[in-house]
Amino acid sequence: MEEAQFLTMIQTFQPMLYKICRVYRPSRQDQEDLFQEIIYQLWKSQHSFKGNSQIKTWIYKVAINTALTDFRKKKPDIRYTDQIPDTESEFSNSDSTNQETLFIEALQQLTDGEKTIITLYLESFSYKEIAGILGISENNVGVKINRIKIKLQNILNHGTK
Repeated sequence: MEEAQFLTMIQTFQPMLYKICRVYRPSRQDQEDLFQEIIYQLWKSQHSFKGNSQIKTWIYKVAINTALTDFRKKKPDIRYTDQIPDTESEFSNSDSTNQETLFIEALQQLTDGEKTIITLYLESFSYKEIAGILGISENNVGVKINRIKIKLQNILNHGTK
């Protein structure tokens, strides 16, 4: 893939990548660092994309794997309530509402596995695509999504997991 094609691809999927960064990292600086690491990993591994899946699926896999690997390497002491992303950053547009911020904070309270499933779902991946990415059955995807929705609803309504 040529540099111009790569940059076009990044620009196309930039909103999805920013969402992943916001869900997996609480502070603006950590989000920016993760975004740069994802871009680097995509560039480094672009030869591994064989076209067997949609490019969106491949990008998502690389982004999530990078977020999880990077997180485990650093093992930061994260306190989500202490670090709310700067609303003027590139990770949230000027149309962002308080509800979006609350939702992102709720997503940050999920386990890594739950974050992965719900962000795939929110990015409009089908149950079949999610199942393929995660190596689980479509029925299991449905069950997990329903449980995550209930958990998110409890977090949003009561502030607890």
